[in-house]
Amino acid sequence: MFIQKAWRTASFGLYGFTQFTKSGFLEHAKKFREEDMQIRLDGKNCLVTGANSGIGFATAEGLASHGATVYMLCRNKERGEAALNQIRSKTGNENVHLEICDLSSINEVKSFAAKFSSMDKSLHVLVNNAGLLEHKRETTAEGLELNFAVNVAATYTLTELVMPLLEKAAPDARVITVASGGMYTEPLNKDLQFSEGNFDGTVQYARNKRIQVALTEWWAEKYSSKGVGFYSMHPGWADTPGVAKSLPGFSEKLSGNLRSNDEGADTVLWLALQPKDKLSPGAFYFDRAEAPKHLKFAGTMSSHSQINSIVDSIRSICGLPASG
Repeated sequence: MFIQKAWRTASFGLYGFTQFTKSGFLEHAKKFREEDMQIRLDGKNCLVTGANSGIGFATAEGLASHGATVYMLCRNKERGEAALNQIRSKTGNENVHLEICDLSSINEVKSFAAKFSSMDKSLHVLVNNAGLLEHKRETTAEGLELNFAVNVAATYTLTELVMPLLEKAAPDARVITVASGGMYTEPLNKDLQFSEGNFDGTVQYARNKRIQVALTEWWAEKYSSKGVGFYSMHPGWADTPGVAKSLPGFSEKLSGNLRSNDEGADTVLWLALQPKDKLSPGAFYFDRAEAPKHLKFAGTMSSHSQINSIVDSIRSICGLPASG
């Protein structure tokens, strides 16, 4: 077990330093097709979580620049308004709106979903971008471990509750979840709230991101007949405020070779724009291409068989009715 974990960490480090950095992006970008990004999104409704900074901001701005109507879901009203005004003035698109919700509260997520659904609009693109890496164990007012609450519980709850809006936009609708290469270091684990052993925020974050990738597969299968596409992606190692705050040593060490927010968001935007017949349901994407979900000899693949019981646990924790 220990040797396998050490192998996963070492191979992830090597893979990351060659692929996930800015130099990796510039190398991969040589194969990008310009015409892929010339598609317009006029008349399409997009919801982006964690949209006031980093990859979420770059994603919201990118969608707005392609003509979409964008709903930015942010926790902080002041920062959200500043980001909203910046995107409107930069893109000239006035159809950008701010929604306020603290994703660490499942009750707030439910209230937001009810309010958003009452507008009775079709939702073409949902980007589950909001993420958190908190190193010390923190428990929310609802009794959930904080990383799990934001990264997993909120992602699951919001996606399930806006499914009727996504179905209205079928067959063009899609859900894009921003995961992380960190998930390569961890298999799926039923200890969702890290109740066993000494709490490690970085490990918990990686476990959360593994769940997001497995959830995306699960959703793609569950809703295969609904006309909604589900994709997860990895932005690479980007110089976001979140990385600088959560991993200052990492940020410092790779200074100058971290991706920009726009480079990190590039594949999110690409996934939002492509015709769905070009994309693989439930797949994990990196730099506009399908990427492996497991590193060789890492021993994480078999863990995905646990996803059904993990989803049952998440659903029960979030107080959602049994899935059909």
